[in-house]
Amino acid sequence: MEENKHITIYDIARRLNLATSTISRALKDHPTISSKTIKLVKKTADEMGFVPNTLAAGLRGNNTKTIGVLIPTVTQPFLSSLISGIEIAAQKAGYTVMIMQSHDSYLEEVNMAKSLYSNRVSGVICSLAMETSDTSHFHQFSNNNIPLVFVDRVPRDYSTFRVVIDNYASGYKATKHLIDQGCVRIAHLTAGLELGNIYSERKRGYIQALKDHNLPIIDELIINLKEVTYGDGLRASNLLFDLDPIPDGLFAPGDIIAVSALQTAKKRGVKVPEEIAIIGFNNDPISEIIDPNLSTITHPAEKMGKASAEIIIKNLKSSKNDEVKEITFLNTEVLVRESSNKKKLS
Repeated sequence: MEENKHITIYDIARRLNLATSTISRALKDHPTISSKTIKLVKKTADEMGFVPNTLAAGLRGNNTKTIGVLIPTVTQPFLSSLISGIEIAAQKAGYTVMIMQSHDSYLEEVNMAKSLYSNRVSGVICSLAMETSDTSHFHQFSNNNIPLVFVDRVPRDYSTFRVVIDNYASGYKATKHLIDQGCVRIAHLTAGLELGNIYSERKRGYIQALKDHNLPIIDELIINLKEVTYGDGLRASNLLFDLDPIPDGLFAPGDIIAVSALQTAKKRGVKVPEEIAIIGFNNDPISEIIDPNLSTITHPAEKMGKASAEIIIKNLKSSKNDEVKEITFLNTEVLVRESSNKKKLS
């Protein structure tokens, strides 16, 4: 193996006294090249330490075999599981993954989208930033036939592929569970309603469940969070526990918010679930560790990631433009644990 030099097809051609076009075709198993020559070229390439320049080849063929992933953050368990699913499907098909974070900033999302486009990604998977309402920065992909999939946080009006769960039904399930436990004064923390999607849909399910069971919708029990963070959860939880009477049930939009409510309740001497039953969303690992264990709604993150990548890959391999369609996963479930299980106590 030759050291300190990037071996090219020109080096192999000189070694074997063959044309560079012959070397290139042999490395690609072209049918016009004999099996004997193909075997010789590949053997020599291995001995010389030749590594194909896949980026250059991809740029020439307008396919870098790279899927761009634009998400709010990699630190949330749901999103890290989503990435895992994307990578599993991508690697299986011979694609690499380029991950960028918007940190829930609209401007960062715009800049990261430009960066993905300039890197000539083959397709894009995006979960929108909390601040995003204008999605025109994604037109650069759609207008240039670069497959685009929105996952989880999706725009209300954009003609492209989507991978989602039924957030309305999930919000309804969570609230009905609390009602079934005997709760009548149920609070809800929500967020990012300008997105017009996941959190507003969960809130809509919450409100409908209250209506269907003849329970009041009390404005002071509905708090809109600026961000779905532990700190915002603490501030909102304290507002709820300052009320008289406090709510006897709480549906949080994510497990980290539910955990902040659990810990606030402990600090203020409020018993869970005896005085307030709490349910979160996502089934993050912390939901099983916290004491009491957190009831939650399952969220098939890895499955959603796999489906998103598979849509990109299928679209790239297809010679025709498939009809744009939305994939909806209906299989969210209520995982009943200690934080909301009032019936177990009676």
